[in-house]
Amino acid sequence: MGIQPLLRVVLDTNVVFEGLTKRNGISGTIIDAWFNGLIHVCVSDALAYEYVDVISRMLSSQRLQGASTTLATLLSSAEFTAINFRWRPSSPDPGDDFVVDCVMNSNAVLITYNIKDFRIPQQTLGMKVMEPRELLHYLVQEEMKWDDLR
Repeated sequence: MGIQPLLRVVLDTNVVFEGLTKRNGISGTIIDAWFNGLIHVCVSDALAYEYVDVISRMLSSQRLQGASTTLATLLSSAEFTAINFRWRPSSPDPGDDFVVDCVMNSNAVLITYNIKDFRIPQQTLGMKVMEPRELLHYLVQEEMKWDDLR
């Protein structure tokens, strides 16, 4: 029996920000899963810059230092995705188009709290989208499968 392939995901900025600032919630658990290699996170340069920009603007300098260090560690384990094709415009919010580009170019699943913002690319491009709780449910199910094999 081979090693189980990891789920390829793109984490929307709202999930990363909440995961870095509220460690005891669903997003914090997803950040822990990323840190422990339970998910394969794909990011583009634009998405990584947005992560940094948002935490830089939203956190106090004291909290920023710890969050920045954690984010840098996480990004070092991410797969950087080259954007070879752009699906523009694909979202009602042009600011979401670079997220769609990352998801589609990496053949990954988008994890976001804003499912409605990605309905159009989901319907027109076949983009896979999950809420954070769905990702956790998936990870629990996969762990139970592995426990059955042990």
